[in-house]
Amino acid sequence: MKKQNLFFLTILFLIISVSASAQSAGKAMYFELGGPGFASVNYDMRFQKTQDGLGFRVGVGGFSIDGEGALFIPVGLNYLIGKETKHYFEIGGGATFVNATDFSIGSDNTNNNAVFGYTSFGYRYQPAANGFVFRAAMVPIFGKGFFIPYYAGISFGYKF
Repeated sequence: MKKQNLFFLTILFLIISVSASAQSAGKAMYFELGGPGFASVNYDMRFQKTQDGLGFRVGVGGFSIDGEGALFIPVGLNYLIGKETKHYFEIGGGATFVNATDFSIGSDNTNNNAVFGYTSFGYRYQPAANGFVFRAAMVPIFGKGFFIPYYAGISFGYKF
């Protein structure tokens, strides 16, 4: 089994395990444009049975243009600061695993795997009950030999 498939299955298993152990914790699914997943679908959950506090996110995203593509898997921790209202300050950080492939070489595909880190500082609108979720954040990214301090992301989704 390829390393990417094993990694993805491991993350999926962890999500299911944590989700089963925290049934009434705040959970959300959202689409993010920008941010650590470029264009990604993400699952986010609090570790405790509150709407604020420590949580995690994991997602999958990517793109394909003219035979070249990339798969992004952002994984991270975040902390929501608020008084269990609808408005939160969100701070977080983590890593994004990237698998880029050039399909134009014929049957011998060239794979490039990389990891970059990110931090996140932003606003989250998330109701106490089920409903619409909105996020906007500055997301500085960094890796081996680069640092992009003015990168951002915006998200829309649903809390359940």
